[in-house]
Amino acid sequence: QVQLVESGGGLVQAGGSLRLSCAASGRTFSTYNMGWFRQAPGKEREFVAVINWSGGTRSYVDSVKGRFTISRDNAKNTVYLQMNSLKPEDTAVYYCAADLYGSVHRQASEYDYWGQGTQVTVSS
Repeated sequence: QVQLVESGGGLVQAGGSLRLSCAASGRTFSTYNMGWFRQAPGKEREFVAVINWSGGTRSYVDSVKGRFTISRDNAKNTVYLQMNSLKPEDTAVYYCAADLYGSVHRQASEYDYWGQGTQVTVSS
C-alpha cells in the first residue's frame, strides 16, 4: 500500500509561483514513476507531468512546458512540482500519483495510487 499526501497549494496572482510537494509512504518510493495531474471544475483529469524512478526522464503537457518543473528527492520520498508564471487557466485541483510498473505514462488509468489533491487557484 502506498499513501500519497500533497501540499503546497493555495491562492496566487497570475505570474506568481507555487511549489507543490507530494510525500509518499513506503520503502520502495525510489522504484516508482511519479506523475502530477490536475482537474478543473467541469473538466476531465488532465496529465501535467511525470518523472521516472531515477529522475532521468521527465515529460510535460505542452501547456506547462517551460513554466513547470517536476523533480524528486528519493531520500525524502517526495516529488515536487515547481510552477512558475502561473496563469488563471492553471487553476485546478492538483493530484500526485504513483505508477509502480513499467515506463512513464501520461494516462491516468496507468497509475496505481493517488493522493487526495491540493487546490491551486490563480487569480487574474
